[in-house]
Amino acid sequence: MTRRKRITTSLLLLSILLMTLSCKNQNKSQELQEAVVKVNYLNESEADFDKRMAWWRDARFGMFIHWGPYAVPAGIHNGEKIKGIGEWIMERGKIPIEEYENYARAFNPVDFNADAWARLMKDAGMKYVVITSKHHDGFALWDSKVSSYDMVDFTPYGKDILKQLSEACRTYGIKFGTYHSIMDWHHPMAQGDTYTGNRDITEEDKIEFEAYLEQYLKPQVKELITAYDTDILWFDGEWVKEFTHDQGKALYQYVRELKPDIIINNRVDKGRQGMQGMNKEDADYAGDFGTPEQEILEQASSLDWESCMTMNDTWGFKSYDHNWKSTSTLVHNLIDIVSKGGNYLLNVGPTAEGLIPEPSVTRLTEMGSWLAVNGEAIYNSERFQNNFKQGESIRFTKTKGTNTLYAITLEKPESVLTIKHMVPEPNSSIQLLGHPGDLKWDYSETSGLSIHLPEDLLSGWNDTTYAWTFKITGKEI
Repeated sequence: MTRRKRITTSLLLLSILLMTLSCKNQNKSQELQEAVVKVNYLNESEADFDKRMAWWRDARFGMFIHWGPYAVPAGIHNGEKIKGIGEWIMERGKIPIEEYENYARAFNPVDFNADAWARLMKDAGMKYVVITSKHHDGFALWDSKVSSYDMVDFTPYGKDILKQLSEACRTYGIKFGTYHSIMDWHHPMAQGDTYTGNRDITEEDKIEFEAYLEQYLKPQVKELITAYDTDILWFDGEWVKEFTHDQGKALYQYVRELKPDIIINNRVDKGRQGMQGMNKEDADYAGDFGTPEQEILEQASSLDWESCMTMNDTWGFKSYDHNWKSTSTLVHNLIDIVSKGGNYLLNVGPTAEGLIPEPSVTRLTEMGSWLAVNGEAIYNSERFQNNFKQGESIRFTKTKGTNTLYAITLEKPESVLTIKHMVPEPNSSIQLLGHPGDLKWDYSETSGLSIHLPEDLLSGWNDTTYAWTFKITGKEI
């Protein structure tokens, strides 16, 4: 064999060896990819679930934002006040798609300031936000590559709202979440503006809706995760008849494959029991937490849940809705929810110009002032195992994994405040958060814990006090 032939043969053998190794590596890579895909996120271990949910459970308080073209009519279409919540004006007012698109073309929030919004969240003591990336009207607040019916391509504003807000939230340490509607009144494969709650659906409708999920909804959800690294996906509109339990489980699996540590609400599936928001118990439904809407659970729950509520009567902005809840009511809601083991997702509905209404700003700022003093009883807290309240005016929380207990009174107490359901450690001190010094106390098994409040302290209670928090070292009973 000549030297040239030997070299040629050696090169041929080397090529075959490299090709074999390459095939083996490709096979291994494919096997690894398949192994990742085959992780069943619906069968997550309790330990992994607890780890993923830890930050959300500690956060307790977040901002909900309903914003889109519906802020332009602000509840009034063709001179008529449309009944119902603002973001449903397209359906409630029976506005055809082409006509409603005119509101999107007029949507120009030139006063929007992402930094101001995120700073307000921070000042309010909020730890996360969920904004309507796409509500039922089908309009996207970001620069979607799947559709031109979005903030960048369809409006005179022409800038990506989610990009600006997500970056501002990261700056202020606010976790960023996105609401996304499964129902879509604009997309033809989702039956567009033919939606009515009672209409019959055909096999063709089901086929088209499946195509909509695969070709439109999932690609848009992927954009939210890959482009904005959303920490929460808050689905809604799951009640449409075309959407099935199996599709819900598949959607949950799909989202978790894109970002394994993301948190997803229970409206990704068909399980929730109406506005009460907690899952039915007769099937294995997907979703990480329950979603009571405009209500608070009557009793404490060991399950994860989040009460989403408005400050007035609507989610999206309505110019004539002035029925604002007081700051006292909002603070008491927060305390009540946390004492029962839940989170509070409190809504704002910005104007078409991009401003959060002043009554919302005022109330959030006042809530932030209360939390600046009393926040240790709210964040990183857990409910009592046996009693979340005493009567109607006292709620209990405790710092996780410690013997630090809190009794929060929603009304001005008498000179002696009697607390049941806890035993203080002997010789320990009791403080009223925000006030210097220790308080005198005594305890007996029959009468419970008695905290003595001097008159000069009681005289400081006023209309902006909202609630007092007593910090106690001891154990619950």
